[in-house]
Amino acid sequence: MEKTDDIDRRILDVIQRDAALSQRDIAERVGLSQNALWRRLKRLEEAGYMQGARMRLDAARLGLDLTVFVMVRTRNHSVEWAEGFKKHVARIPEVAEMHRIGGDWDYMLKVVTRGMAGYDLAYRRITTGFELDTVTGLFSMETMLEDRPLDVFS
Repeated sequence: MEKTDDIDRRILDVIQRDAALSQRDIAERVGLSQNALWRRLKRLEEAGYMQGARMRLDAARLGLDLTVFVMVRTRNHSVEWAEGFKKHVARIPEVAEMHRIGGDWDYMLKVVTRGMAGYDLAYRRITTGFELDTVTGLFSMETMLEDRPLDVFS
């Protein structure tokens, strides 16, 4: 993959904090002309450093007031099984994230939903159709840090 320099990292830092900024504003913040910034943005995007632009929504304001980290353990560790489980989980709209992890658990899913009834529905969707050894939910009482910008300078 193409290497980045300090200016590239400053650009990435600025846009990850506010992707709605105009190219003029970004250029001013990193000390480039708009044309030079545009060329760097195109190169960074083509090299895969940037992946789309999305607006963060306020889950609680939308009534999505419960976050549960679902821990999954399975006895089946084949690539085919994992791909099938991933496709299964991707069809469940309440699952915001899925991670394959090391340690005592195999997968961690982040479920964001409306209350306990919403979680119960998501739980039943997760566990239906796949043989899972153990499934448990860890309920988030408070989000203390979320979606922090990456440290692009380390």
